[in-house]
Amino acid sequence: MNRAHHFYCSRESWKRHVREDLVPVATEGVDLGEDVLEVGPGFGPATDALAERVPRLTALEIDPRLAVALRKRLGHRVEVREGDGSHLPFADDAFTGAVCFTMLHHVPTPALQDRLFSEVRRVVRPGGTFAGTDSTGRGIGFALLHVGDAKVVVDPERLPARLQAAGFEQARVDWGADALRFRAS
Repeated sequence: MNRAHHFYCSRESWKRHVREDLVPVATEGVDLGEDVLEVGPGFGPATDALAERVPRLTALEIDPRLAVALRKRLGHRVEVREGDGSHLPFADDAFTGAVCFTMLHHVPTPALQDRLFSEVRRVVRPGGTFAGTDSTGRGIGFALLHVGDAKVVVDPERLPARLQAAGFEQARVDWGADALRFRAS
């Protein structure tokens, strides 16, 4: 993450947007079950919201500094692990549900995104749901925030087929000008 992007995502207004807007929209009507995996929590605003909603939460963060900070802040309520979403360090069927919020475009290639989808499918029990949000990559602000960063925007029209290719039986994607929301089971 470049400095501008790091600054933007660490602001309280962004964190509040994630907690109050993105998490509720993505999880509305979704039963994630009792043991949930969050992939790519970053600074942890979604983690904060989820920790209040689910009995057990595991957060997997690839950035060691962010993982340490999240563990210090939320380690008493959330199991924070450092690792890569495209190589999940968990057993098959370990979780009842999984989520990710505005992180898919940071996965550096479509092949690794597909690998992440397959890995999430592997660790989520049959019948469990994978839900989340991501940016659609439109606008100059989005482009400027990602100068020098990995920025592989997910095509919302193709995402259902990609999730199904990863092993999910059903996948739904809704999107607007700035963001997409997905659910797969």
